[in-house]
Amino acid sequence: MLAVEEARQRILAAFSPLEAEQVSLTDSLGRVLAAHVRSRRTQPPTAVSAMDGYAVRAADVAAPPTTLDIVGHAPAGGEHDGAIGPGQCVRIFTGGPVPAGADAIVIQEDTDADDGRVTVKVSVPEAHYIRPAGLDFSEGETGLESGRVITARDVGFAAAMNVPWLMVRRKPRVAILATGDEIVMPGDPLGPNQIVSSNSLTLASTVKACGGDPTLLGIAPDDRDALATMAEGARGADLLVTTGGASVGDHDLVQSVLGDMGMALDFWRIAMRPGKPLIFGTIDKTPVLGLPGNPVSTVVCSIIFMLPAIEKMLGISRAEKPHLTARLKTPLGKNDQREDYIRARLEHDDSGGLVAAPFSKQDSSMLSRMARADCLIIRAPFAAAAAEGDIVEFLPIPDGLMRV
Repeated sequence: MLAVEEARQRILAAFSPLEAEQVSLTDSLGRVLAAHVRSRRTQPPTAVSAMDGYAVRAADVAAPPTTLDIVGHAPAGGEHDGAIGPGQCVRIFTGGPVPAGADAIVIQEDTDADDGRVTVKVSVPEAHYIRPAGLDFSEGETGLESGRVITARDVGFAAAMNVPWLMVRRKPRVAILATGDEIVMPGDPLGPNQIVSSNSLTLASTVKACGGDPTLLGIAPDDRDALATMAEGARGADLLVTTGGASVGDHDLVQSVLGDMGMALDFWRIAMRPGKPLIFGTIDKTPVLGLPGNPVSTVVCSIIFMLPAIEKMLGISRAEKPHLTARLKTPLGKNDQREDYIRARLEHDDSGGLVAAPFSKQDSSMLSRMARADCLIIRAPFAAAAAEGDIVEFLPIPDGLMRV
């Protein structure tokens, strides 16, 4: 059986960043930048006032109180035409351009105005309440870097830089094929021994939340011809993900049927729990990720293997970092030869430290525990028994790109 990290690296080696496409700024939220975004203007374009008040020469108000003549107004979006001289000032508002000759702003609360003149009651230094040109950013400056997932703040920043269009990575097209006579879609009639399919919908939602474009191919019955026909729907996809039929039983047909369709198998079976019977290969340059049918195995494997593949196609590069750690709330027994991913809730102790509380039952069919879990405790192969209070590593369960 292949080690988890080796399997992940071999999967990632099959993917490259997708081509770029142009989208409008209004449609860019959640997309991944494929090129740096550089400002098309300087902000502010000229020195402006940071407050409502009066533009003055600092030397004129060095010995308050000082009375000055008001020779004009400078609202935001307007300007005072001309320079101010000794003993003069301009009424100015927040965002108004600082007139020539002025080198400071006196806020209106520190003045008394009367009939074209204003008495300044304080002294101010040069540059007081003046925002210089380019304080925020300058034309040509890189504001957003390639590989960034665009947030609402980024949309506003790009707008301020006067950038109406962005180059982003094309969304990865992920085809999803569920298999098995025993499963039906939610709401469909259920036979006495059938179960409701959750895997394909979970995977589709995960793909969408992580920036991809999912296509549900449906549920293929345990029939070779039907499975092959439905798998043909993945032609042109960037990734085909199957769920179920990846083991070695008489009804586990995925590997055999896809092999007949020309799949070059890279590996099968991973030393992990849950998720041991995982398939990876390619059909006509389309990578194929065959996930186990148990619901928890599907979710865990999608986090560990599918999500990084989508990120690589999107051009997202994440620096490798150590797993997070927490104290164990209840003991865990020693582990066998497989890397174990244990569903757990995260809590805080009296001092605010993180505590990982594993569920008592870890059966890979129990999706309710997966839905309530906050993290996966990682147990290395052959790990010794762990006592309450021991430090354990955990992997947060992401809901999408924003939390990864």
